Amino acid sequence: MWYFTIKQRELSNEQHQQLRKRTNFMEIEAFSDPYPNYCLFEVDSENYLDTMNYLDLEGIVYGASTHRPQRDELLDRMQ
Repeated sequence: MWYFTIKQRELSNEQHQQLRKRTNFMEIEAFSDPYPNYCLFEVDSENYLDTMNYLDLEGIVYGASTHRPQRDELLDRMQ
């Protein structure tokens, strides 16, 4: 499994819908201002390359890892 994180405000509605179709699991990790909300989603290893290609072609900045990032880890990245 691969886990991707994207700042929610960087996704259009269409991109969000496309990602929902491509993923096993998607959720929004909500933070209070001034921190952005994050879209967190899970992708099977066999769909990893296709997902990365889609994100790259759409110009979406993302983070990817083989472990699911915890809320504290996301917050640490923002500080």
